[in-house]
Amino acid sequence: MSHEYSKDPAAVNALSPEQYRVTQENGTEVPFTGEYCNNHEPGIYVDVVSGEPLFASANKFDSGTGWPSFTRPINADNVVERRDRSHYMERVEVRSAHADSHLGHVFTDGPAEAGGLRYCINSASLRFVHRDDLEAQGYGQYLHLFTEGVSEQHQSVAGEES
Repeated sequence: MSHEYSKDPAAVNALSPEQYRVTQENGTEVPFTGEYCNNHEPGIYVDVVSGEPLFASANKFDSGTGWPSFTRPINADNVVERRDRSHYMERVEVRSAHADSHLGHVFTDGPAEAGGLRYCINSASLRFVHRDDLEAQGYGQYLHLFTEGVSEQHQSVAGEES
């Protein structure tokens, strides 16, 4: 099954106030309060607005920062990185490519063995799809991320998530 991803006005209207503030107004959720901060289930995280696949639990790690952190996106084509000079600092913002949802920021203090990046993402910008539901929800092409043949890099970063 192939998906067409875009910013769906109906999906935007269905967002909770917090999801809207984060994804549409470039907000940041309070650390350690997000739904997925401590999620260790196998699956993928998709844009809450468009459903485009963004991150996999196999690349999730506990950064201790209070937000879900990932070493890389599932598909680099689904994320856009932009210079962000807000709040009197320079950072790199991460947005979804098709819906233009604000997701969070990427930093260079991630696990060195996994490339050194930390995608620090707001739970409010994500929807989690459990591994067992991938096929039914049209994301079956990502099941390979959760098979016994997962690369050593995925396994070393995933730790208890896999």
